[in-house]
Amino acid sequence: MEIKLGANQYGKAETRLVRVDRGDGQHSITDLNVSTSLAGDLAATHLTGDNSGVLPTDTQKNTVYAFARDGVGEPEEFGLRLARHFVDGTPTITRARVHLEMYRWERLTVGWPEDPRPAHHSFARAAGTRTATVTYDGTSAWVVSGVEDVTLLNTTGSEFHGFHRDRYTTLAETNDRILATAVSARWRHVGTDSNWAESFRGAHMHLLEAFADTHSRSLQQTLHAMGERVLRRRDELVEVRLSLPNKHHFLVDLGPFELDNPGEVFFAADRPYGLIEGTVLRDDAPEPGLAWW
Repeated sequence: MEIKLGANQYGKAETRLVRVDRGDGQHSITDLNVSTSLAGDLAATHLTGDNSGVLPTDTQKNTVYAFARDGVGEPEEFGLRLARHFVDGTPTITRARVHLEMYRWERLTVGWPEDPRPAHHSFARAAGTRTATVTYDGTSAWVVSGVEDVTLLNTTGSEFHGFHRDRYTTLAETNDRILATAVSARWRHVGTDSNWAESFRGAHMHLLEAFADTHSRSLQQTLHAMGERVLRRRDELVEVRLSLPNKHHFLVDLGPFELDNPGEVFFAADRPYGLIEGTVLRDDAPEPGLAWW
């Protein structure tokens, strides 16, 4: 029997980077969590412990900080710089993936109510985490952007009925329910020269609008509507992948207290929860290549 080395990769996970740009009038923050992953001709280190072809993970971490000295810009742009550097500068490395999580900060407003004005150096953490994943193989690059943990809720306009039943089904049908979820969405770009900031703002806005606009008969229907809205409004995007946990809200029975409950008092359950996942893509979308590697 022959034992062979299979697919492998290595890198530095979760390098935390905060850059403060100190402009004359006000400061701005870029707050990132950067994970790098490299693959290539790495058989020697696995089979014999020969590390001559291994770029240390500590070096990968240092590179993140050194590149940030020249500015970070949009996470997709920063990821492209890093991925190209690792592949083009290391003979044994043929593929790099850089995954970035960007924690968003909003500038505080001070002086309420007499003299409201933006604080030049004070911020509050914004909801949701922006993401970007860049993959580069020495010739081509792929970019996937996204957002995680965007909690959304509709207090009405959601139904769920007509579903299949078997002997274990106890769920009651409903024509009106709270629909809540924490959106994780990723979208694939058709190229590598997008206006990254504008593309993110647009895709994020269309996800939220579709959630609000859709009269939902299932969370699956809402998922498709969100992905479709993004693809119809953003020409630079060709595929959207979404993960939507169903954050259940159950009407509390107040009968034991001789009280009615006209759809006003709910128990917000955290588990178990339904998990709805799906992909929406254009019919002319190019092959993904290494986009989802």
